[in-house]
Amino acid sequence: MRHFAHVAQQVRERIFSVEPGPFHRSAEPEVLALALGATLYMPATRPRLADDLRRVAARGVTSVVLCLEDAIGDDQVAEAEQNVITQLRTLGGEPAPLTFVRVRQPDQITAIARQLGTGPTALTGFVLPKFTELNGAEYLDALVAAEVRLGVRLFGMPVLESPDVIYRETRDNALRSIQRLIDKYPGSVLALRVGATDLSSAYGLRRTRGLTVYDVRVIADAIGDIVNVFARADGTGHVITGPVWEHFGDTGRLFKPQLRESPFHLHNANDLRRELISSNLDGLLREVVLDKANGLTGKTVIHPTHVPVVHALMVVTAEEYADAGDVLATRARGGVRASAYRNKMNESKPHRAWAERTLRRAELFGVAAEGVDTVELLVAGAQA
Repeated sequence: MRHFAHVAQQVRERIFSVEPGPFHRSAEPEVLALALGATLYMPATRPRLADDLRRVAARGVTSVVLCLEDAIGDDQVAEAEQNVITQLRTLGGEPAPLTFVRVRQPDQITAIARQLGTGPTALTGFVLPKFTELNGAEYLDALVAAEVRLGVRLFGMPVLESPDVIYRETRDNALRSIQRLIDKYPGSVLALRVGATDLSSAYGLRRTRGLTVYDVRVIADAIGDIVNVFARADGTGHVITGPVWEHFGDTGRLFKPQLRESPFHLHNANDLRRELISSNLDGLLREVVLDKANGLTGKTVIHPTHVPVVHALMVVTAEEYADAGDVLATRARGGVRASAYRNKMNESKPHRAWAERTLRRAELFGVAAEGVDTVELLVAGAQA
């Protein structure tokens, strides 16, 4: 797999100074966690899931979740579970996105593994909803057993969305308990996902398309604490993915759009700007920028049009790449030096973790050519 592989080669050569590198589902967990990018959720009831996976892969999707939980009705679970098994069997070992199944309870992991059988599979792991210290061990034990039964490496992605994570008086203990639990299963947890919708429901809240999750203070505070516990740059950290963007389609707006006209006009992309605004994607762009600034990587999305937006913002800019290189080039002697862009200082010690993370992202999402901005990347993704 490779990000932006669906974009024509001549376009990639123009927009990248360093093209995105390939990755395989057998890569190290640290690589796969970062490579997830925009993870597309799909209801497990869709009758042609195998075809859907082939189709979205051709559009640049590299990770998907087949949902057996909130995306389907309670009376559809048995039918959807069987559909997932049938479709994964149909797909077999064909090239496909990294594919996860979001279950409702641990015994579904066991049931799916038992019926799926051995052999090549697109199944990469399971999403573990409402993950807590109380149910987490059962989820992870089922995951490890399924891995042995199927003879393939599988990963879990816990979703932090339970009331004890959002309530102020229980949050610290809940997060520390989850951290201690997953530390007992090294290599099993690929990334942690933030369930902002469920966290909001504890207060009867729902952000509108004109707001980001960071405008909802009670959720933003919880995200800050999740990053504090799980995303430290001391060797203990995990990838934390951005919460779902749940808006699509034009529903009218009260406030002005969040996209400036001039960058799009410069690239003769005014039609793209109008399309982004009408599809509520200007809010998504802003939220992904804030995700990155707050230590989150990748994003949960519900529509294929969201994917190129997220991936455009995952590309490392020429300026970021130059700064990261400067920081790491001087790490042996320490000190500070001005950026080659003459607009900031680069400190070798405090900026080192950022620089290393930036270069890892560059390996997977590429480095934009000098002068290529986010709008050009969005145009390339939209035209592919």
